[in-house]
Amino acid sequence: MKQLINILHDEGLTLVVKSADGTLHRYTQRGVKDLLTLVTESPELLRDALIADKAVGKAAAACMAMGGVRHVHADVMSEPALALLQAHGVKAEYGQLVDHIINRAGTGWCPMEQLSRDIDDPATIIQKVKAFFSSH
Repeated sequence: MKQLINILHDEGLTLVVKSADGTLHRYTQRGVKDLLTLVTESPELLRDALIADKAVGKAAAACMAMGGVRHVHADVMSEPALALLQAHGVKAEYGQLVDHIINRAGTGWCPMEQLSRDIDDPATIIQKVKAFFSSH
């Protein structure tokens, strides 16, 4: 896991996935978009994967849980994300645990965190996130 965290920071990435076959995948989009693409288009990359991520909110955690991720490290993780990951058997660690992920402007809740706030089913969260992106 330390190797993934170092790659995440040293290369200025937002997400690093080490798939079950040992292949490293690097991502740079902010937010949940890369994970959403992975869980919908390449779920085999997430099955039993190790992940290092800059920030993990509940929507990102839903993608990881649906994908069958084995272990995730986040620099920042929200309490709802941690609870969802643990409920789905995903080993989770973090640098900082926060009540919720804030929006990019720093003025309130991240839209994805708000959208998933009262939902515990990962599939339902993913459907809501897809609907959000298709309408924006």
